[in-house]
Amino acid sequence: MTDQNQPPQGPPSPQQPPSNMVEGKPLKYNCPAHEQASSVRRSCCLLIFIFLLLAGVTVLTVWLVYRPHKPRFMVAGAAIYELNATSQPFISTSMQFTIVTRNPNKRVSISYSKLQAYVSYRNQQITPPVDLPPLHLETKSTVSMSPVLGSGMVPASAEVVNGLMIDETYGVVAMKVVLLGKLRWKAGAIKTLKYGFYVRCDVWVGLKKGVAGPVPLLGAPPCKVDI
Repeated sequence: MTDQNQPPQGPPSPQQPPSNMVEGKPLKYNCPAHEQASSVRRSCCLLIFIFLLLAGVTVLTVWLVYRPHKPRFMVAGAAIYELNATSQPFISTSMQFTIVTRNPNKRVSISYSKLQAYVSYRNQQITPPVDLPPLHLETKSTVSMSPVLGSGMVPASAEVVNGLMIDETYGVVAMKVVLLGKLRWKAGAIKTLKYGFYVRCDVWVGLKKGVAGPVPLLGAPPCKVDI
């Protein structure tokens, strides 16, 4: 027999979601170890970026302060002892040029090594290469050298032989003095790598057939330097 005074039972109350659920979606928890590793990575990346930035600024500053300039060369004097083109297909050569080189840098010295010099005429070599001693130029310094270039008999093309004979008739011979070797710049304890260089000096000398010894320089512009 039922108790009529017992209140009717309503529908069952909905089940409460578990503490780790919000509206049916699971909560996401961040692992403290993962957060710490991510923070360390960000710090390392920031430190590397700052280091590279400071290194770049330092290198740029050093370059602007110690930026090396090319050395300068010029021919200051000439002497022709022999330039005989009568024995085709050979010529006899013996000449001497005074070459002046200057270091224009205020803070950087220059060292030359493996130096060689020769003379060309109409883009053809008329003297064998001559080895020159090493040179060292302090800042804002000038050094001159006077190598003797030539050989008893040198093979020559018909163009060279005929050209020399015509030029001697007019009294003006255009030649090119060539120097090549290695150079290195130095600023304090800092040394650069060795770089190959090539120097071309155009000269016009007053030369008449049968004359030997010092000859006037009719033209000697600054030499072209390629590094």
